[in-house]
Amino acid sequence: MTYIGIDIGTSAVKALLVDENQAVLAETDVPLAISRPHPLWSEQDPEDWWLAVEAALGRLRATAPAGFAATVAIGLSGQMHGAVLMNEADRVLRPAILWNDGRSHAECAELEHRVPDLGQIAGVPAMPGFTAPKLLWVARHEPEIFASVAHVLLPKDYIRFRLTGDHVSEMSDAAGSLWLDEANRRWSPEVVGATGLDPAVMPRLVEGSDAAGTLAPSVAAALGLKAGVIVAGGAGDAAAGGIGIGAIDEGDAFISLGTSGQYFVVNESYRPHPAAYVHTFAHALPARWFQMAAMLNGASALAWAASVVGETDIGKLLDRVEATPVKNNELIFLPYLAGERTPHNDPHARGVFFGLDPATETVDLIRAVLEGVAFSFADAQAALAAAGTRPVRMGAIGGGAKSALWMKMFADVLGVQIVLHEGGAKGPAFGAARLAILAATGGQPARVCTAPPIHTTIDPDPAATERYQPKIERFRRLYCALRPEFSR
Repeated sequence: MTYIGIDIGTSAVKALLVDENQAVLAETDVPLAISRPHPLWSEQDPEDWWLAVEAALGRLRATAPAGFAATVAIGLSGQMHGAVLMNEADRVLRPAILWNDGRSHAECAELEHRVPDLGQIAGVPAMPGFTAPKLLWVARHEPEIFASVAHVLLPKDYIRFRLTGDHVSEMSDAAGSLWLDEANRRWSPEVVGATGLDPAVMPRLVEGSDAAGTLAPSVAAALGLKAGVIVAGGAGDAAAGGIGIGAIDEGDAFISLGTSGQYFVVNESYRPHPAAYVHTFAHALPARWFQMAAMLNGASALAWAASVVGETDIGKLLDRVEATPVKNNELIFLPYLAGERTPHNDPHARGVFFGLDPATETVDLIRAVLEGVAFSFADAQAALAAAGTRPVRMGAIGGGAKSALWMKMFADVLGVQIVLHEGGAKGPAFGAARLAILAATGGQPARVCTAPPIHTTIDPDPAATERYQPKIERFRRLYCALRPEFSR
């Protein structure tokens, strides 16, 4: 028996095939593009996700035909908060509005006014990018579309619909919509009603480790899979990353450095702290929650900087940075290319280089970008500390975790031990495959969702941690000084 994990990311759809021992038999990714038709907007066509999923599964089939044919379950992960709006005929009404879309800032204030205890119910205050305020924006600016909405799905759940024909979500992804009553793990009638929606438009909810349906016969035949393949509930990308790295028990922690960034800590009870913009969400396993600081700009900031300086090989670029002595230690980069969530809730924030001088070179710019992203995680760590969460050891996943230079910088900036696991860069797709295993076998999470073997442990250098503190404080003061200009 084999299992497939699919992650509907922002920059790519990733898919992998594992056997019953969780060994990876094949993996692939198919790139995606983002549309930004107006300032603060960020959209994708859900049909592009489906075409990428078909392509990814075709590649898995070509690479490991026997293993692919033996698939018994599929797990799904995906970018959170996206709004896929469908009518009664299941036709998509408009492009999906994504997690890093900032247009609904006014609607966030309106939602907070309508539901004063929103942060306690939903685990976080309303912020642009979440799903619920997007619907208020559509109601105000595209009323003819809003009137036709019969189903609201999150990105991975749209793919589930294409696979099974069912409208289903699960707790961890639903948590990021603001519509979930986190403590009771069900839709909140109060918050759903505050966005002007009939509760009937909301998908059925399951736990991430449950079977949510099976492949439609015509889809199974088209993909080359047998009938009856189970589709698991799955998880939002943050929770799926936790499942993949074995973060399932109280205090388990990791950072995720992909297109966006997350600082994630598992809880065995629901402990919201909305004042610090910490996200307290349902995990993908029953009776588990997590606290998370969410940053909108992760490794994507490095990819942007590399493209600006004309470097196509980021690995070689980072090798040059590591080999070059620091010339301009005063250079600071604010990484807020797409605004920021934790701890600022500021969709207007933008990227800034500060402290340029005539001697500044490419490697100085790149080092500043690496530091700036790490400093934003220091802000995240401070927000979690205000919520009573202070990990001293954490895993790291995502594409950015492949850089030893960056991970050492993170350890020093945060003053915590960073642990790199084998296969950690596979992230949410691997977690999705594990949820498929649980859904198909009824296995115990403690046995299936173990931490992968450690291949590197990076200890912080206390002297370096101390040296970074004045620069982190300057980083924070710079943002505070520029915030009024961003909002103009």
